[in-house]
Amino acid sequence: MGRHGWYSGVGRWRLIALLGVGAAALALAVTLLNTLSGDGGSTAGTTRDGDKVHGTPARPHGAGGPDVGWGFTHTQYSADEGGDAADARVEKLLSGRSMPQNQHIMGWGVGNPEPSKGRYDFDELDRRIDFVRASGGTPVVTLCCAPDWMKGGRPGAAHTDWSRSALETAPDRAHYKDFAALAATVARRYPDVRHFVVWNEFKGFWDDSGSRWDYEGYTELYNLVYRALKKVDRDIMVGGPYLVMDSVDPRQEQDASTAVRGAWGAVDQRVLDAFGYWNKHRAGADFVVVDGSSYTRDDDLLPDEFAATDKFTAVSEWVRARTHGLPLWWAEYYVEPADGADDRKGWSETHRVAVQAAGMIALARGGVSTGFYWNPEDEKGPDCPGCLWTPTGNDDGGRAMPMFGLVSRFGTEFPPGTEYRKAAVAADDRADVRVLADDDAVLVVNTRDRKISAEVDGRRFDLAAYEVKWLDR
Repeated sequence: MGRHGWYSGVGRWRLIALLGVGAAALALAVTLLNTLSGDGGSTAGTTRDGDKVHGTPARPHGAGGPDVGWGFTHTQYSADEGGDAADARVEKLLSGRSMPQNQHIMGWGVGNPEPSKGRYDFDELDRRIDFVRASGGTPVVTLCCAPDWMKGGRPGAAHTDWSRSALETAPDRAHYKDFAALAATVARRYPDVRHFVVWNEFKGFWDDSGSRWDYEGYTELYNLVYRALKKVDRDIMVGGPYLVMDSVDPRQEQDASTAVRGAWGAVDQRVLDAFGYWNKHRAGADFVVVDGSSYTRDDDLLPDEFAATDKFTAVSEWVRARTHGLPLWWAEYYVEPADGADDRKGWSETHRVAVQAAGMIALARGGVSTGFYWNPEDEKGPDCPGCLWTPTGNDDGGRAMPMFGLVSRFGTEFPPGTEYRKAAVAADDRADVRVLADDDAVLVVNTRDRKISAEVDGRRFDLAAYEVKWLDR
């Protein structure tokens, strides 16, 4: 929990220098500073506003870029609170890959960061950020969700309502500035975090009376957060609006866009209206964020699960055409409908990875430079459909699953700035395969549930049912 103090981490060492570097003077300085901070001998610094600078983060190297590449989002059961051996396996798995890792400030594995106004509890968020650092990842923070007292609930950690409906409630307008202040506190606490996403999927901003998104309210909140973060550090990268690009059946007329459509469906025009308002009235942005699924709001994959991923390309091109070259992120992207319990267990893992690969190819073709796989981690058990690694609640957990191989290699082979190249492809049916290539690598996906033969760049080979194959060029 943060403590209030008048000096910064830099000021701490500046005062020590003024007192001298002799042993007695140094001891006196440390004792004085620990007494003022009340941290009982902790070496962590404190900002002028009293927000603890947690741990020993790497010093940021300049502004950094607005792109971070292909990574994943931590969800409820991640690799920082399981068995020691399992957590260590995941940390080793990730080390050296520099995969971007996204974490929300409340929910999805972390507690209420500000249970009462001005009283902070960052223990669980600290743990997650520490794991990202220890595993060599690039930390990204999504600024969602809001403490209860900002949305009509009772203050205090004991009163936090963790129901889905409560968590997905937006802060009251009267507390927008309080939420912006919390965002700034988080930014000061983790100075090595250079990328922040404002809110998540317009949660709580649906206007029932008007049957539309309250895009004015979201944009007001976004602008306050944007300005607050830039006051902390002008080089911090900020993005939004994190809208869900819902689509409907192509035969539907009500709420269906006439501009963004295909065999996969039509984007809900109300979403495009919300995006347009934010894009026109935003205070600024360093990157643009959206999310969505390849299937329709009715869970239809049209005309099939692979062709449905063309939606990602169409939506991405539409967004990029309106945002003047800003990098485009997809905070979440889904290719497999879930059941009522939000589980995705209908496909084999081979099938799942193949469709996911096709989806990532479609995103890249649309000009997307950063994407986060929403990791559907389970707490325990022998299996975990679609997960990056086996559940860490088991002593033998934390082992890489096929999806990890795809996501991690995709990020390595196709980092931000990749210039994609055409590959000569021949197959019995060109629709049998999906291909993405640059100067160094080619990703080939068999979209059929049977063995096929294909030729890529003059090399002929067989592909097993739903096989995902990497070629060096």
